[in-house]
Amino acid sequence: MYKLRNVKKDLERVLLQVQKPARYTGGEIGSIVKDASKVDVRFAFCFPDVYEVGMSHLGMKILYAMQNAREDCWCERVFAPDADMEAIMREKGIPLYGLESLDAIADFDIIGFTLQYEMSFTAILNMLDLAGLDIHAANRKNLWPIVVAGGPCACNPEPIADFIDLFLLGEGEELNLELIDLYKSCKLAGESKASFLRKAAQIEGVYVPSLYEVSYHDDGTIRSVLPKDGAPGVVHKRIVKDLDKVFYPEQFVVPFTQAVHDRAMVEVLRGCIRGCRFCQAGFIYRPFREKHGDTVNKNAKALCDNTGYDEVSLTSLSTSDFSELEPLLNEMLAWTEPDAVNIALPSLRVDNFSKELMERVAAVRKSSLTFAPEAGTQRMRDVINKNVTEEEVLHTCQTAFEGGYTSVKLYFMLGLPTEQDEDVAGIIHLAQKVVDLFYHLPNKPKGKGVNVTVSVACFVPKPFTPFEFEPQDTMEELNRKQKILLETVSSKKISVKYHDSPTSFLEAALARGDRRMCPLVEYAWQAGSKLDGWNDYFRAERWYEGAKACGLDLAFYANRRRAYDEVMPWDHLDYGVSKAFLIRENQLAHRDTTTPNCRQKCAGCGANGLLGRACFG
Repeated sequence: MYKLRNVKKDLERVLLQVQKPARYTGGEIGSIVKDASKVDVRFAFCFPDVYEVGMSHLGMKILYAMQNAREDCWCERVFAPDADMEAIMREKGIPLYGLESLDAIADFDIIGFTLQYEMSFTAILNMLDLAGLDIHAANRKNLWPIVVAGGPCACNPEPIADFIDLFLLGEGEELNLELIDLYKSCKLAGESKASFLRKAAQIEGVYVPSLYEVSYHDDGTIRSVLPKDGAPGVVHKRIVKDLDKVFYPEQFVVPFTQAVHDRAMVEVLRGCIRGCRFCQAGFIYRPFREKHGDTVNKNAKALCDNTGYDEVSLTSLSTSDFSELEPLLNEMLAWTEPDAVNIALPSLRVDNFSKELMERVAAVRKSSLTFAPEAGTQRMRDVINKNVTEEEVLHTCQTAFEGGYTSVKLYFMLGLPTEQDEDVAGIIHLAQKVVDLFYHLPNKPKGKGVNVTVSVACFVPKPFTPFEFEPQDTMEELNRKQKILLETVSSKKISVKYHDSPTSFLEAALARGDRRMCPLVEYAWQAGSKLDGWNDYFRAERWYEGAKACGLDLAFYANRRRAYDEVMPWDHLDYGVSKAFLIRENQLAHRDTTTPNCRQKCAGCGANGLLGRACFG
């Protein structure tokens, strides 16, 4: 039945006119090509950013391989074209296409987007338009293509609710397969799109925004979100309970051009025990679950053997919290050292970084070391529940320096709740203590200087965190604090990098936005916003003009404190963490009081209800 336009001949004429043509050709080692006439469901997995970014995303790799393991389904990869390629596509009438078949995706069965970053929302509209589809879900009447979206930003999907048919909440391995099964049966039975959506809404983890009506108070806050046509009042996210049994690929697609993270990646755990109050991932990925070390080692060995990568990353929100880490590293070194494969640990804590761990990681070659104190003073670290002391930060840096490292990167945030100017200056004071530590070590690396990079992000309050109630600092206030940072630096050994405050302001507005933001996203796209995650393409003026045209006050979403009893745009979505828990944690933050990590004591967040048992013990 699939008689789609193939763009191969069109591409042959234009690829030499664009930068990095390998982004657009497909045909990489590990890519999966099928006979379209022998599959029932064609799925376009769309990443709303350029190839190099999307090819670094582990979720896409897992779901791509899992769906293609089914004989009745063919999943293809689709990325946002860069500006030069998009201009040619529009000029020559080349539609958005799948990399495996080079077929236009407009008549695929399911078009799925991953929502990793709020500033990619306009890229989604641009990709739908490049595919030749109406951007509005209500105007796409046919059963195919169904447009779906999942990922972390799906926890508040309201700012793009007008454009997506359904959202997948939580972890996708089991949920995606169930949705494909339902779609296949509805397609074979000749059912309508409306019928499919009503049935899909009954699958746990599926949110169909068109089946909910939102009303507002006169002050602009939400009055209610009410379901209709049998949709559930609350949509619960999905999780995979046993990570040792869940599908994991043995092969990755190996790109022809370098990706941002060009290496094998193995997931070691999901969730996080720490409870940092600013961290959305730490709450929406709960409950905490680990793979067994043997499973991780098997996954890593298979991937390196099948791809040829000489680096494997043990991936999670906090890899050094993996309970079997040291035995696992010992087991992996038996094959990584002889094969000269580097082991990367991208998520290390300063409170459990040891000399032994460093030596294992650097057994093949030294990778850079990055740590995240997040705040410069102990009071602020207590506010955000970082549970890390200055002594631990300095001890960790000392361990790194004594092990031969001469540079470290420290991550911080600016504009955190209750932050004062002395807390801002404390960021640089802590970095200076790290510099001084290096020069006072008797066994520091000979003949070398030290470099401490201070990377400072603007705090963005996010849904499903204890700080979802907090206002973001205004751009003027963030700019003032950035000046304090720079003025406090007194050493050339410290370099400071900080985020653009207009981008963070819009990210905050979108993160906590409601459906009234949909016209703004559309306006910004029509005004030229497409790849707003990139500074080269981002223009804040488009959004400000759009907000004015749409009658929206962006400060209402970004800079306003919310009452605990306010109905949030996402309150009808359940990610396992109760609002009562978030309120308690917010109150503790304002008392500069910490909460023990989950291994030490259960804080009663509610996520263990998803497991049906205690998370630990």
